[in-house]
Amino acid sequence: MTAALARPIHLRYAAPSELAAAPLHSSVRLSLDSARGPVGVRGTLRDAALFRDAMAALATILESDLRYKGRDRTAYLAYLMKQGKKATAAIWEAQKAFLEGALGDDAAGQGDGSPARRKASGALDPVLTVHPDEVSIEVFSRDESAYARLAFSSDLFEGREAAHGTAFVDLSPRIVEQIDRLRVYAKVELDAGASRAAGDAGRDSGRDSGPIERSLEVPATWLRGFLQVQSAATLPAVSCELAPIDLYNALFVLRTRKAKKPPRGLRFELVPGKPPRLLLEPWEILLEGHGPPYEGPPRVVRTFGRQRLLALSRLLPHVRSARAELRGPGLPVFWVLDLGRATLTVALTGWTDSSWASAASFDALMPSDGQRGAGAIDALAGRQLALLRERGPLPLAALADGARAEDARAALQLECLRGRVLYDVARRVYRPRELFAEPVDEREIRYSSPREAAAHRLLGAPGAVRPTKVHEIAGEGTEIHGEVADREAHRDFSPRFTMDLEGRVSDAWCSCPTFRRSGLREGPCEHMIALRVAYARERAERDALRQTAEGRSLIRAETRTYVRREASGAEVVYRVSLDDRVVHLSWGARAEAPRHQRIWFDTDGEARDAYFKRLDALTSSGFVDADASSA
Repeated sequence: MTAALARPIHLRYAAPSELAAAPLHSSVRLSLDSARGPVGVRGTLRDAALFRDAMAALATILESDLRYKGRDRTAYLAYLMKQGKKATAAIWEAQKAFLEGALGDDAAGQGDGSPARRKASGALDPVLTVHPDEVSIEVFSRDESAYARLAFSSDLFEGREAAHGTAFVDLSPRIVEQIDRLRVYAKVELDAGASRAAGDAGRDSGRDSGPIERSLEVPATWLRGFLQVQSAATLPAVSCELAPIDLYNALFVLRTRKAKKPPRGLRFELVPGKPPRLLLEPWEILLEGHGPPYEGPPRVVRTFGRQRLLALSRLLPHVRSARAELRGPGLPVFWVLDLGRATLTVALTGWTDSSWASAASFDALMPSDGQRGAGAIDALAGRQLALLRERGPLPLAALADGARAEDARAALQLECLRGRVLYDVARRVYRPRELFAEPVDEREIRYSSPREAAAHRLLGAPGAVRPTKVHEIAGEGTEIHGEVADREAHRDFSPRFTMDLEGRVSDAWCSCPTFRRSGLREGPCEHMIALRVAYARERAERDALRQTAEGRSLIRAETRTYVRREASGAEVVYRVSLDDRVVHLSWGARAEAPRHQRIWFDTDGEARDAYFKRLDALTSSGFVDADASSA
């Protein structure tokens, strides 16, 4: 199966979103897409300051783009041409064309909110949904690495009038700037709808404001990331509660320091009966938690994407509590901020560009072909969707319909991928939300590129993709070697890559013609992607098997890291490795040079028994497995 084509979307707004201000009264009018029918909400805001700051934080996440941007050197090239230096017009025109292609979509039609037909953009407008109990706005960042859902409770509105449904909302930089200057001491009304006449908007704003029409070609990669991030929300998670001061301390450290070397993670130390601790790398700054005690198994979870948390600074005066939900390795980390009459849910991934790292992480989210072929999951998903449309938000237990919890979650995950169901992480309920009039075919967004589709074709052949060597490089990362039997090419290839401490690929190589021709300039080849996914699957299976005696007997080589926080605040790190008949130990404080010990045994069984006895002894001594989860 090849990668999906872009999805054509046509949006029509009766008028641009505007703010009409008077000395003692202001009206925020958000324009909705008229193609979705009568959808909207109207009422007087009881807390205008909360609305203003929450919308500003949401817009910051929407406009965030941490991808590398080259410098605009067109002016310098023009100067060289005037001086008679070696700078041809062809170079100048080529660079201008590149910059227009890279940045033109973001700049076109965004500055003044003009009523003319805007240039097509790759990303969809924010999604506004009116529920019986709240109004939510969903956004996805430009670099496809951050998702946010802002939900305003019905209690925020006085005299609330609503028409339930989903539509796209015009949230241009102009209306965001106007909301940022909103006078919160005056009466503020919110009117979000699609039926407002353009003439009324023009008279209120004092200028000619006609209808806005946009024809978009939404890339499959954007749609895939948007829907799969929400699908990841349905997976079980380990959650911990933080006090507002804990979030403030973390943001203060991030704002006043800049990490110049990896790792750049945010570590959670979760010890049962104690508030969560936060550690910021690479400075190893320890922040003691002030929230409620953590309840659950002991864990040390390393998360990435922490720099995007600075977008939440505007909301600190309104935060009552914060909750972090930590899922599996490579999956998004969900932050839930309780703002009183509003709730902000932010999902942060560990990469700024959805590439082959996400291919391995989101692989577990897609329904298998055998599961879908049986038809049971599809039928259950249809019944769950009908129940949600009839009764509104419901938890998983109410939607099980007599099925197993795993099947019910898989069916709802399928509906999330189709864009018809939303999982509310804040309240832990499922909600109906029709992203499009027609559901998205989840098979169209399964693969983000033809090479990823080819990689899964290789993975479909039993034994065709096989990791052969996993080498742990202390302080640097992990080097993975593999063998791929490509039956279509009638050849075997030997890909390898190195993942750094942040889970990013720092070096890669393959013996295939694609890599020999262009290296990584055109992206990873299908053999590298296949090896990356196979390694992720093998690691997940190994972690599940090692909990049983049968699974432990199959382990021949493994490395685990255990940590313990002393009363003085120092962190002791204990690293245990099993390599056939050898057990290697290293221990010491994190900031100091570790001590080493190597023990040889007569048989691999004796070495394995000693290895697991050592791990059990560390657990009983208060050490926490740092490799159990890394989001």
